[in-house]
Amino acid sequence: MSTLTPVTPQSSPSGPMAPNTGQRRRGKTRMDPTRNITAAGIAAWLLALLFATPVLWMILTSFHSETDAATNPPSVAANLTLDAYKEFFGASSGVSPWPPLINSATASILSTVLVLVLAIPAAYALSIKPVKKWTDVMFFFLSTKMMPVVAAILPLYLFAKTTGALDNIWFLILMYTSMNLPIAVWMMRSFLAEVPEEMLEAAQIDGAGLLLTLRRIVAPVAMPGIAATALICFIFSWNELLLARVLTGVVAGTAPVFLTGFVSSQGLFLAKVCAAAVVISLPVLFAGFAAQDKLVQGLSLGAVK
Repeated sequence: MSTLTPVTPQSSPSGPMAPNTGQRRRGKTRMDPTRNITAAGIAAWLLALLFATPVLWMILTSFHSETDAATNPPSVAANLTLDAYKEFFGASSGVSPWPPLINSATASILSTVLVLVLAIPAAYALSIKPVKKWTDVMFFFLSTKMMPVVAAILPLYLFAKTTGALDNIWFLILMYTSMNLPIAVWMMRSFLAEVPEEMLEAAQIDGAGLLLTLRRIVAPVAMPGIAATALICFIFSWNELLLARVLTGVVAGTAPVFLTGFVSSQGLFLAKVCAAAVVISLPVLFAGFAAQDKLVQGLSLGAVK
């Protein structure tokens, strides 16, 4: 008598040798990272070109004559000339731009030096040697920038007129220092907080005083932050117009005030204003390119813990 053994169904093999069952499996589509990087690069270049277009247009307009610069729509293929730059340097009027440029450089550089001299010890006390309720102190510094300058311009004008400080470059330096000091303290505090405490403790054990510690230990480590703070204070001082317009005149007038003198209610002035803006912007551009690596390193300092 024969016995029948039940046949168990065998499972189909899996893996690369599995037969085609006719069923299609839907896989996930992976995005090409190279394509994403290329698209982001193109978008960045387009955005940079969008922001740079007004500057490039100003430079192009400065090389046009007043008649070509005032056409509507503007003439891109017009003849190039240096008449606007000659007018800026006083070829026909005889008014030299060098005194206002020197006044701007003097006020910007000296006020930046004073800001650093005052901001570094203050930031050292608020970061490395923290005081009680240092956050309240920092917000007090920042709150002084929340009041618009136009709200304080009348008391400043009356004070300068009473004390005989009108049209005085030293009073303008004092105003620029007080204007940039809160921002400098706020920035330097975050930079100095990155200084390793072990270095300060070693300097203290070796008997170094406060000034020696600031000069030999803190300053070299925080140099990128100091350079970034100095450049920002210099740019703010160089571009400031309202205080210089109200508190100065012929003697202490700055470059932005001199630039506004080309704007008149009669005649054409667009090419001259563009030429003046290009020349006045060159010191800021040169300073930015010279301290470019320090600026990027300083502004990114403390961003990643």
